[in-house]
Amino acid sequence: MLMGYSFADLGSIFAMQAFAGLSLFSVFLLMALGLAIIFGQMGVINMAHGEFMILGAYVTYLCSGFFSAFLPGLYAIYFLVAMVLAFVVAGALGMAVEWLMIRHLYRRPLDTLLATWGLSLVLQQAYRSIFGAREVGVELPEWMMGSTHLSETIDIPINGLFVMALTVLITACVFAMMFRSSWGKKVRAVVQNRTMAGAVGIDTERVDRYTFGIGCGIAGVAGSAFTMIGSTGPTSGQLYIVDTFLVVVFGGAQSLLGTIASAFSISQAQSTMEFFLSGSMAKVLVLLGVVGILMLRPQGLFVIKVRR
Repeated sequence: MLMGYSFADLGSIFAMQAFAGLSLFSVFLLMALGLAIIFGQMGVINMAHGEFMILGAYVTYLCSGFFSAFLPGLYAIYFLVAMVLAFVVAGALGMAVEWLMIRHLYRRPLDTLLATWGLSLVLQQAYRSIFGAREVGVELPEWMMGSTHLSETIDIPINGLFVMALTVLITACVFAMMFRSSWGKKVRAVVQNRTMAGAVGIDTERVDRYTFGIGCGIAGVAGSAFTMIGSTGPTSGQLYIVDTFLVVVFGGAQSLLGTIASAFSISQAQSTMEFFLSGSMAKVLVLLGVVGILMLRPQGLFVIKVRR
């Protein structure tokens, strides 16, 4: 017996919380992938990243309503359509923001922080005016309902399995884009030496714009995944932005592997402790643990050598 639980009960609890942590890991990782691309390459502290996630969630909500009202026979595939639209809409808005605002603030990180924080407030008010202050949710297709029984005490929701499969797919696509494509070579060249990359003919402004758009688009897909585990409100994105920055900094801002490892460790630790402690206390303990590790290793878990 331990803490009033038998070892069998603890095993089931840890298994269920581990899976709950994987669902949280999926949202953290999708958010952090986009933020790591933006922050790692461009040095832009995007405080509105959570609002791009919520934009994807609202796009999913609108798609759910549209298919339910006009295409009920195709409702089973609405979520797949919503993910594509969420990526396109959030990515297009991100590119517009980069062209209108961010490109004028490069090499001024404090200014980008303040500007994107102001943008987040504008987007929150826009969502509140358009969709209302109350939180909204989506109805999942029938094939995403239910759960898989692993044992008498362990059930795994099917929608959680879908979110994790989606996360693996997007992570693989990001890896292929960054390390197996000509575009990824340009992005990495700009990261390592922007001046030299421009000197050899790389359009660094175009790279920045598309990179910012891709990062925001991935956040939009994270918003679609978010609708499966929580309701959507104008300020829901702010609940995840601090955790996302924590994931990026802890893993190493320019390391894809570090982002994955950081998102996994933080989500699992937070999910497990939330069962035995309050949610706020779990966040505090995770934060203290991360701060302690960063004091010993300020560059993060993984780091790549970059020319300055």
